[in-house]
Amino acid sequence: MDTKAPVLYEKLYNHVLDEIRSGALRPGDRVPSEKELADRFGVSRITSKRALETLQRAGMIDRVRGKGSFVGRNLPSEAPLPALPVRWRSGFARGRTGPAIGLVVPDVSDAYGLKLLIAAEERCAELDAHLIFRRTHGDPASERRAIDLLAGSGLDGLIVFPVHGEDYSPSLVRLVLDGYPLVLVDRYLPGIAAAAVYTDNVAAGEAITGYLLDRGHRDIALLSSPQEHTTSLEDRLKGFQSAYTHRNLGRETQYSVTNLYSTLPDAFRIENIATDEQTIRQFLDRNPSVTAFVACEYNLATILLDVLRKLGKRVPEDVSVTCFDARLDPGSPPEVTHIRQDEAAMGRTAVDMVLAQMRGERPGRMTVGFELVEGRSTAARA
Repeated sequence: MDTKAPVLYEKLYNHVLDEIRSGALRPGDRVPSEKELADRFGVSRITSKRALETLQRAGMIDRVRGKGSFVGRNLPSEAPLPALPVRWRSGFARGRTGPAIGLVVPDVSDAYGLKLLIAAEERCAELDAHLIFRRTHGDPASERRAIDLLAGSGLDGLIVFPVHGEDYSPSLVRLVLDGYPLVLVDRYLPGIAAAAVYTDNVAAGEAITGYLLDRGHRDIALLSSPQEHTTSLEDRLKGFQSAYTHRNLGRETQYSVTNLYSTLPDAFRIENIATDEQTIRQFLDRNPSVTAFVACEYNLATILLDVLRKLGKRVPEDVSVTCFDARLDPGSPPEVTHIRQDEAAMGRTAVDMVLAQMRGERPGRMTVGFELVEGRSTAARA
């Protein structure tokens, strides 16, 4: 027996169903609107809409555009309980078989994000599902609009790559509380019980830092955009620090620069690049003993390489550079030694986790593997 507590939309479904069965609402009577139900139960309009759509599919009510919902004239002898949750038929997928899933991301590039998108689309195609893709350009307001639009359109579920930021998106939190099929990719939200699939960034951060330490580097700097409760970046810093701790090395040779901004989707803004170049140049002037870097994102590594070249520093003879993810040139050795995240596994798993929630399962957080790929940018410390 399933002992899980019902999600919010089921409570509304059962309330209206009880009103019909008790005779409080009779055939032809008007049923409370989405807004009335949402206000009465303190839930979102998305939740009340889903409850009424479920009742409609069960044959208990008729919904008339512009007029409202009414108790059906020919009620079935027994209304089925809603599966958790029901496969909603969206405007995007109406008339087709298979569920429709939305994918919301800040941006994609061939260094990171594109493989995830392709894998999610291919997995949906394998399962006769439909994928609707939206970019937020890293803007929290755009993310809220995209989530509200897609979820409000009746999609079966969402996959969201959250933007950087100190605050949780209220749209994401509301969907989690409503029991909507939602999966986060690349990171998780501490304290929020949302399904998520991401790289074990603590282990990855320790692996790439340990790689440099084992090659004789001691003064190593981590480069990052502001972490601001972004778990992927916070965990990479933890892994960076753990590599020192597990080798019984002190923190006096650990450095971090966490005020860089040339990351997706703002990686190519000239003003951001100029500011970051100056920040890195000033750091190098103050810390000439640093011989190796761990950049949390590929775009930061490319800016670092450019600054080093302008300063006459040789890579890897004078300075070694590593990063997370990298743009690859088929047929050539990788330019930068990097952690390669398994984007394809992340995209496929996210789709499977959405579908699992549609079947009533409750997947939690899952991690995917990573690989340390050696490139031309690192060498042992002489």
